[in-house]
Formats: sequence, C-alpha cells, structure tokens
Amino acid sequence: MGTFARSAFLVALAASACVLDARAQKSTICTITVNSADERDSFRHYLSPDRFQFVELVERGRPDWLASACKQQVQCDILVVSGHFAGTEFYSSKFDVSESLRVDEMERVQCSGSCPGLFSQLKEVYLFGCDTLKPEPVRSATPEIVRSLVRSGRPRSEAQRLARGLSERHGESSRDLMRRIFADVPLIYGFYSLAPLGRTAGPLLTEFFEMGPSDEIGSGRPSDRLLALFGPASMTIASGLRDSDPHADFRRQSCQYFDDRVSLAQKVGLIHRTMRGNAAELRMSFERIERFFASVSENERQDASLKQALAALSRDRSTHERYLSLVRDTEDPALRVRMIALARTVGWLSAAEQRAETVRMMLDMLAGGLTYGEVDLICSLNKDRELDQELHRFKVSKLSADKTAHAAARACLGSAEGRKRVLRALASPDDRDVQIAQAYLRHRPIIDAGELRAAAAGIARMPGSSAQVRALETLARHHIADREILAELARMFTEATSVSVQRAIAEIFIRSDYRPIATPELVALLRHHRLQSPDGVDLIDVLIGRLEGL
Repeated sequence: MGTFARSAFLVALAASACVLDARAQKSTICTITVNSADERDSFRHYLSPDRFQFVELVERGRPDWLASACKQQVQCDILVVSGHFAGTEFYSSKFDVSESLRVDEMERVQCSGSCPGLFSQLKEVYLFGCDTLKPEPVRSATPEIVRSLVRSGRPRSEAQRLARGLSERHGESSRDLMRRIFADVPLIYGFYSLAPLGRTAGPLLTEFFEMGPSDEIGSGRPSDRLLALFGPASMTIASGLRDSDPHADFRRQSCQYFDDRVSLAQKVGLIHRTMRGNAAELRMSFERIERFFASVSENERQDASLKQALAALSRDRSTHERYLSLVRDTEDPALRVRMIALARTVGWLSAAEQRAETVRMMLDMLAGGLTYGEVDLICSLNKDRELDQELHRFKVSKLSADKTAHAAARACLGSAEGRKRVLRALASPDDRDVQIAQAYLRHRPIIDAGELRAAAAGIARMPGSSAQVRALETLARHHIADREILAELARMFTEATSVSVQRAIAEIFIRSDYRPIATPELVALLRHHRLQSPDGVDLIDVLIGRLEGL
C-alpha cells in the first residue's frame, strides 16, 4: 500500500472510530408511556439526537412488553414514566389503552436479576404520576402492636418506640417503594401529591428546555430550574436506596419474595422463619405473606419441594399455637378474618375449625359495641347461612337486644326477633339506627310484601330529616313494584318540606317499576309540588322526563 493510500486508510479508520465512539457516548432515554405522550415528546423534541437516543419500551397490544425489552438487551441511562399512579401500578385513563406498568413487575425484574441491563445503569428517573414520591406510609404499626408489646411486658414508651421503628421499616410509602425499586439511582424525580396532567406537564417541560441549555439532563444532579417550574405541582426528588442506608436489609429481604431465582419452597421457608419470629414483625409482614399464598397456583402446589416446605410449616405446632394466639389477640375484625383464612390456607385449621374461630371472633365482637362496618362484616361472613347452626350453640338469642347494632348482628345470624327490631329501626329518627338497618338490609333485603309495606309506612311517618332520606335511599334498593307503596310515596312527595326528601323519593321511582302509575296526573303532581332545587337539574327532572317519555 502506498504512502497516500495508507494515510487515507488511517484517516478513514480514525473517522469511523470517532463515529463509533460518539454512538457509544449517547445516553439512552427509555420511555414508558402508558397514558400521556406529552412528557416523552417534549424530551424527544428538545434533546439533541447527537447526545440522546430514545427507546419506547411499551409495545401496544403486547402484555409482556417489559420482558420484550429485556430480551432485546435494552440498557437505559434515563427513564421517563408517564401514567396515572395508583400505588400498585401506572395506568391509563384512556379507554382504548390496556397497557400498564405494575410495581410488583418492576420489583420482580429488579430483584431477579433477570434483566440486568435494563435499569442497572440508570442515572435519572422521571416519574410523571400522582403520589409517586409520596412520603406518607401506606402501612404503619397499629395500636394493636403497641398493645401486644405492652401485654408482653414492655413499658408503653418502649413499645411506642419499637412501633415507630417498625413503621419506618415496613411503611411502604410510595417514596420508599421507588427508592427500593430504583436502588442506587442517583436522582429520582416524582411528586409527593397531585401531579400535573400531560397537557400541563408538556408545556412546563417545553418552558424548561427553552430557558437554557439542557446539560442537567442525564447528569445525575438535581435541576433547580426544573424543580422551580414543577415545584408548585408538588415535584420532589429522592435517590435510590443504598446498601449503607437504614433498613437496606429490609430491601434484601423483600426482594426474596420477588426473585425468580428463589424457589417457591425457599420462599415458604422464609415465611416459616418470619412466622416463627417476632410477633410484631409478623403482623407487619402479614400482607406480604397473604399475597404470596394467594399468588401460588394449584399447579405450582403440586411441586414436590413446595409440598414438603408447606408440610413442614403445617406440622410446626408451636408456631401454629403462637399464631392462633396472635389471631385471637387481634381486635380489628376484618384483619382477624383474613388471619383466620391464612391459618386455613397454611393447614393449621380444618374447615370446621375455621368456622369455630370465626364464631369466636363474632362473639368477641358481640361482647362490645358494634359499628356499621362490623354489622356489615358479620352479615357478609354468614351470607350462605352456614353459621346459623354453629352460633346457636352459643345462645346468640340471649345476647344484648337493646341496641340496634346488636339486633342487626343477631338478625344476620338467623334471629327472627332481631330482624323485626331492625325493620322497626329503619324508621327511627336516629340516623345511626337507620344506617345500621341499611347495613343489614344490604345482605338481607325485604322480600315479603307485608314487611315492605310496613317499612314504607313507617318511613312515611318519619319527620323530614337526614334519617328519613337515608331510609328512603334504603327503600330505593328494593326496586319497588307495589302500587300501594308507590302511591304512598307520591303522597309523601306532595307533603315533603325538603328537596333532599323529594330527590330520595324520585330515586325510588327511577329504580322502581313505576309504569302502572305513570299518568299525566302524576307528572302534574310532581311539577306542582316540587321544591326549588339549588343545583339546577336533578333527579326530579330526570324522573319527570322519563314519565313524559312513556
């Protein structure tokens, strides 16, 4: 090769190397657009293609788009996520968009090491969604934990201190969650409250880029300009969790539940150790344990090693007894029901023993004051009437009958006298009594025509009040077809002194079969006696329009 040719070749080679080096120096901005594209488009429009290349990870119509990105060995330097955030996933409000980004799927990818390149090189993350860095914990140590620690002999001050530590460790705030998912990432942008919609965020980003150079993007350093623009919309920043941070060990423990490399049998072993350990830690870990067992399919349960791990847990008598003591010490009835169900899933309770534990819990509830929610729970637990006979052994009929809530609970458990008491309470001037009756009738509606007429007559005699409105709303759910009741309601409408009462009556007609009495006279009556609505068009207008359309 001549000198000139050799020189030309070297120049070309150097130029090629420069091009390759320039490409290698480009930062990859990965976008996950499940709702608005405004944020992504602003980044794409203003950032130089000489410095940045964009990869949209979402593939429309493909549910496994994240796994697809892993297979393509995409490596992200910057991540921009746009979507509504509901604590467990980023989602779209658009009816034609089914793609979403689940938090547990991100945890699985990060914890499993199944896609080491995708997020391992991240320098910055932009989370355009409400509450993505909200600091308030989703879970906190309940008063039950404090009470349990005090019962075990701890001074109250120490119990409260330990509970605060548990809340910090297990709090699972959105901020903690994102810091854990994006561990070691120098800079995470997000929102501690409501975030601007894309149609607002896009122009704000445009303003940011037009204010000056965009050198801050990808630097891993916070941008004062960006924070100033989005600050009024609750933008904040965080950094990914580091091994040196407090509670970093909790991330490692949590990861084991999501790590595909940890077998189901090994995960059951982890759960077994947790259930054998500190009761307060078990309470805080309960939801995670519950979710794990709910996620195991019947096919997976046939695995020999998993069966062996489950059998070892089921045979652990001392842990079984400690767990049931914890269940019985739990005052929150809804949580207690779930803990009983988990004991059944684990194999610590037979079907009959599960019913007996449920009965024990109900009796504990009946021994104290009952709320609307607790009446609703008792009725739902006995929706198939299987507990009627079980509870008869405990002489439910002799439990307190002087309060509407106790009468409703007894009625849910098969007491005819309790039902009569609740139906009378539907017409009570006390709104709390009516609310309890409403809870009961959601599960045990009035079917008998005589009972329904008696209930309607009682409601008609009530003075106009919030209690009467609630009683009428309860009646509306029964889809009245009785002409006698409908005629009585029309009379009530003419005498009502409250717009709220008239609206409640209109709702009953709308939900009912009013065609037999739909006459021009009824329309004229409604028009003549209706009270002036402060809100413009309302249910009364809707009813009149429907009657006139017949």
